[in-house]
Amino acid sequence: MAGIAASDADVVALLMRQHGDIRNLFDEVEQATGDERRAAFRRLVRLLAVHETAEEEVIRPFTRRSVPDGEKIVADRLAEEREAEEALARLDDMDPDDPEFMPRLQALRLDVMAHARAEERYEFNHIRRHADKAQLAAMASVLRAAEATAPTHPHPGTESAAKNLTIGPVAAIVDRTRDAVRKAMGKDG
Repeated sequence: MAGIAASDADVVALLMRQHGDIRNLFDEVEQATGDERRAAFRRLVRLLAVHETAEEEVIRPFTRRSVPDGEKIVADRLAEEREAEEALARLDDMDPDDPEFMPRLQALRLDVMAHARAEERYEFNHIRRHADKAQLAAMASVLRAAEATAPTHPHPGTESAAKNLTIGPVAAIVDRTRDAVRKAMGKDG
């Protein structure tokens, strides 16, 4: 994979870049209309699912093991993520032309951005202090693998319409991202 940006070789810099990408996608969704808004929202859903799942699989275990008060830091971030996931799932069920869509999207944006600031302040700084360059690079490599392999369509093996509705697109992306992260880490599903 030639041409990896130097910042993407450090997991904290990579996560910070993703936070910027998420902010930009919120802007795109808010400024677009019709099919363009739907497409931008799909990209936002995908990035949020990939980002949070990769953090859950890679960053949270490191924080628990290596950062002072890591359990509390992780518990706080997971509580924030659960709230955002529930709001995202409700939005994902809505038509972007629904009059309630934009107010709910803006509320989600506020929650996601507050969560990102908390990660940057309470978790990422500690990760930088407690991980060496090789650990930062290894975690970044796993996150890049997840980012590259996460699907934009339902999980294989869930071809039936009923099963797709049960699993839902967000859940499918989360499942596939988790599989990609574990594969990149050399673990079986």
